[in-house]
Amino acid sequence: MTAGHGVDSIGAAGRGADPIVAVATAAGRGAVGIVRVSGRGLGALARAICARDLQPRHAHYGAFLDAHGAPIDHGLALFFPAPHSYTGEDVLELQAHGGPVLLQLLLARCLEAAQERIDGAERLPRLRLARPGEFTERAFLNGKLDLAQAEAVADLIDASTEAAARSAGRALAGAFSHEVTRLHDELVGLRVLVEATLDFPEEEIDFLERADAAGRLARVDAALDATLARAKQGALLREGLKIVLAGQPNVGKSSLLNALAGAELAIVTPIPGTTRDRIAQSLQIDGVPLHVIDTAGLRADTQAGDDVEREGIARSWAAIAESDAVLFVHDLSRVGEPGYDAAERAIAASLPAGAAVIDVFNKLDLGRGAGPAAEALRISAKDGRGLDALRRRLLEQAGWQPGAEDVFVARGRHLEALRRSAAHIASARAMLAGGQVPLELLAEDLRAAHDALGAITGRVAPDDLLGLIFGRFCIGK
Repeated sequence: MTAGHGVDSIGAAGRGADPIVAVATAAGRGAVGIVRVSGRGLGALARAICARDLQPRHAHYGAFLDAHGAPIDHGLALFFPAPHSYTGEDVLELQAHGGPVLLQLLLARCLEAAQERIDGAERLPRLRLARPGEFTERAFLNGKLDLAQAEAVADLIDASTEAAARSAGRALAGAFSHEVTRLHDELVGLRVLVEATLDFPEEEIDFLERADAAGRLARVDAALDATLARAKQGALLREGLKIVLAGQPNVGKSSLLNALAGAELAIVTPIPGTTRDRIAQSLQIDGVPLHVIDTAGLRADTQAGDDVEREGIARSWAAIAESDAVLFVHDLSRVGEPGYDAAERAIAASLPAGAAVIDVFNKLDLGRGAGPAAEALRISAKDGRGLDALRRRLLEQAGWQPGAEDVFVARGRHLEALRRSAAHIASARAMLAGGQVPLELLAEDLRAAHDALGAITGRVAPDDLLGLIFGRFCIGK
């Protein structure tokens, strides 16, 4: 799948850009490291470093030479001539041993060789270091990937769970782009109908009714809802859910963090106020990333405790304000005690309005206390009882649909664009249902819905958006 017509002029500029080079593997030592070059006319550069012509798309083992003909290292060289390469330009990849110093020497040699005259030929255009994400940006600009696929490259690299990686792989293969393009094309057909009606108002035939415009728009609306639902699942796999453990001191928040993580991450003691600062841990449930934050115990009296504890409590409230959900942990063994219950009510009243709160009653293993309502979540962080039910509740809170195997990774901007398109389609459907259709307004709604979908794949892609997206990639990709 290629980028749309909206980037054709940019693509031409991309094809004429200076050659770029970067180390394409992660920082640090490794068995193999890669130096990648992309640009025009790289055959001469390959000869300068490898002392021979490279057959396209074949791996060649040999020495990588410095300016005096001495070997820097021995490894594999691959040459991909345009347009059959990742970026759509000539691409040269040098696979050497993965020492940081060695890769920097090879990088410097590429920059140096680009300034030499080779076999009497003109110098290559000035080779420069690549910006973050510039290789993938060129792949987009040259029509090798659309924008959603290009973003999926970074999401695949950053995936924190197996499910997220598979979701990003489907998006990179074009599953998300295919859905969006299908909706995009359906809207093109509807826009043609409306424009035809505007251009020929004297015609007796009602173009919109005869062409079942209302039915077609309803089908687009339903398909868009299905795509949005899958995209929400993909966004959840990419972003995860930020969960804050909150409650009074010594209710078992740190024990619960340890139980969910399956490791002793937080110090647990019988002394109230042991946790003084936030402790964060990322874990997964059924492939969904959860970012769990243990916080200092909250007190109804905000002035209680020493300065350090008060600062910890202030940070707890800040974390709660930024969370997607709050696990309000209660001590089941103390429920019913007047002072304890009063503090619980005071804390509950101070939680942010509209916060997603899940009440969890811990210390089921102690077997005492009045207890909450029968349907409440009762757990024991000590022996593990109730933790599976808590995990299921967290997935429900996240909106995860179990068994969703065909989701594709999505970002916040994708969801916003789909929602914006859906709002314009809903407006257009309301006009058609009203009978007297203001065609100019109907055409404008369809155009806006169409443009919102185009922004996902890059058919409508302002330069500042491209800079924001590719600037977050790693160097060498």
